[in-house]
Amino acid sequence: MTIEAADWRWMARAIQLARKGLYTTDPNPRVGCVLTRDGAEIGSGFHRKAGEPHAERNALADARARGREPRGATAYVTLEPCSHHGRTPPCADGLIEAGIARVVVAMEDPNPRVAGRGIARLRAAGIEVDTGLLRDAAEALNPGFIRRMEGGLPWLRCKLAMSFDGRTAMASGESQWITSPAARADVQRLRARSSAILTGIGTVLADDPSLNVRTPLAELEPALADLPPRQPLRVVLDSRLRMPPDARLLSLPGDTLVLTRDRDSARADALRAAGAEVHRVDADDQGRLSLDDVLHLLATREINEVLLEAGPTLAGAALQSGYIDELVVYSAPHLMGDSARGLFHLPGIERMEQRIALEILDQRRVGADTRTLARCRRLDGVKPLAR
Repeated sequence: MTIEAADWRWMARAIQLARKGLYTTDPNPRVGCVLTRDGAEIGSGFHRKAGEPHAERNALADARARGREPRGATAYVTLEPCSHHGRTPPCADGLIEAGIARVVVAMEDPNPRVAGRGIARLRAAGIEVDTGLLRDAAEALNPGFIRRMEGGLPWLRCKLAMSFDGRTAMASGESQWITSPAARADVQRLRARSSAILTGIGTVLADDPSLNVRTPLAELEPALADLPPRQPLRVVLDSRLRMPPDARLLSLPGDTLVLTRDRDSARADALRAAGAEVHRVDADDQGRLSLDDVLHLLATREINEVLLEAGPTLAGAALQSGYIDELVVYSAPHLMGDSARGLFHLPGIERMEQRIALEILDQRRVGADTRTLARCRRLDGVKPLAR
């Protein structure tokens, strides 16, 4: 790999462009592309939406719109150019046809339909290809797409809001609002980037939540103001079909999937009449819906990133069984007292070596609150994130 100082700059620019598709590309990955010649940018683009042209073809079109001929240029792409016909033609062919001389790729495409074939096609056409530049940053753009392609599961991100003493609700169940308006606005961004929002029936019965994105897309990313709003799939785990047909989330734009082990057709029909999709899932050894089956089901529906917004029982079960990939915890600067409800229900942890340690990846102020991004590991050697 022959990488020069300028290459880092242009790949960083491509990654910035890819982030513009953070809220709209599902189920496709977020990808950016920059074309350069003689140290100057001649075209750029990013993938805006599934079904629309990919980043490479948008960058080529941008160069031509500027009156710049892409032949002989260098292309910087955050993800290996595709080599197969999907809803759009192969991007590798587009670069070859345009006469691109060199392609710098941040990471190979984990999609088995590509998986190195795009790079091989470019090299077979005589194009110089370098790979691996800013790979970590490129992977961070698409954790769910990568997880789904490599492991058959979506990326599970758990969002929690707590007081400074680790409480999520008063003993009565009252919980609005623990965090500040700034933190709640930040959660809207988490929801907007998610393919699905997952919760339990306990949260639905206690809070009657909306679980929708309320921030306009134009505010999240002005470059996409022309696109229609996208609501993530709302998924409710409801083993006994206790969900009321008049639940708020059933009256809002977007789809709701109710997962259950109950065979009561009358209650299922009532929910379907209210607009929900009802699907049966097997129970685990404890009679709860199998999280493994739930997540695999969502992956078959091309769900990349799942945002878990749930109470301590479901959040604790997901954490202990190793399905949570990322924790996002908003901590508010107040105390709620001993009788208030805790963050996780984690039975069976009795010794210090059984603790679940957190690796803090990022911590910052959001309004009056603190947002912590973390991943977990077991001190007793058990790897909770192993699939």
